[in-house]
Amino acid sequence: MVTHSLAAPPGAGERSLNKRKPFMGNAVTQIGTVAATSNNIVPVIDLGPYLAGTPDGKRQVAAELDRACRDVGFYVIVGHGFDSQLIEQVESVSREFFNLPIDEKMKVHIGDTPGAVGYAAVGDTALAYTRGQVAPPDLNESFQIAKVDVTDDPYFQSAAAHGFIPGNRWPGRPSALKALYTKYYLRMGALAADLMRLSALALDLPETYFDDKIDRHISRLNVRLYPEQKIAPLPDQLRAAAHTDYGTVTILKPGDSVGGLQFADVHGGWHDIPVIPGSFVVNQGDLMARWTNNHWRSALHRVANPPKEANGGSRRLSAIFFHHPNYDTTVSCLPTCVAPGAAPAYEPTTVSDYYMMKKSQQRAARAKALQATATG
Repeated sequence: MVTHSLAAPPGAGERSLNKRKPFMGNAVTQIGTVAATSNNIVPVIDLGPYLAGTPDGKRQVAAELDRACRDVGFYVIVGHGFDSQLIEQVESVSREFFNLPIDEKMKVHIGDTPGAVGYAAVGDTALAYTRGQVAPPDLNESFQIAKVDVTDDPYFQSAAAHGFIPGNRWPGRPSALKALYTKYYLRMGALAADLMRLSALALDLPETYFDDKIDRHISRLNVRLYPEQKIAPLPDQLRAAAHTDYGTVTILKPGDSVGGLQFADVHGGWHDIPVIPGSFVVNQGDLMARWTNNHWRSALHRVANPPKEANGGSRRLSAIFFHHPNYDTTVSCLPTCVAPGAAPAYEPTTVSDYYMMKKSQQRAARAKALQATATG
């Protein structure tokens, strides 16, 4: 990737550190059942001026990204240059896989293998567990892969990498799935690297600041099918329960049917994410909130059930790229995100330690749910 140099965005030198105070929207923990609104407050950002490489274009897009991450935590990107034919091919081969008999899909079931690669059936996952909460399982099935460009480098083969870089499990059918998912994963990794460089500029850092922190990233690609709901969901059961993502950026190719992605604002109100043809939806994860001292939001989000008027219809397919840094990267408050003499909101942590903490939280909530089911 070509390295571009750029001075800080306009006004960066005039922007006081007090304006980068912790954004307490990340502290929202309890969100009730609230109807979503469709007022399209999610910014749409054209990456074209950044990708063109001109200093003015980079400054413009960096400023837009900073506002989106600070105020909303979600944004929609267009002008990204991603291959539309590849998107269509991945969607087609994914539908072909999910249309297979359940017995065939279960041959590559995630089971208890560390790393959660392979197929997860409806009822296998409950994202509420990631927040330490108990809720019914999510109404979706998925197929997930881990890093596809693993080498013999000890970094990938060491005991520390166990669980973070598992071997992928590929189905026998469709035959084209492995090659298409691999190509999509690699292209998504490049797009995420561009977004991280843009993020560095938006945070008044050198453009390549994050490069050595993500050059051996441990990202996941999760393709998720939300089936039609012919049976009414349980109370508080959703296609995907309210949660935040663990990593840096999540890049979503959303489905275009009803019953879609929503995010929570700082007051607990839910908002629909607009679906724009040819776009991706991006949100910041927990690690970016920690890096930025909560200056950027890691917003709660969920996938809603179809409305009653859909009569159980609305089969929805989404492709989600969860970008995660190198597992040994230390995440500590960025120098541009804390005032002199002030204490950061978080202690430094490594990516691996943070993820292990979240997994422990998830296991505890799952055990609590199983106990409640057994005694209920």
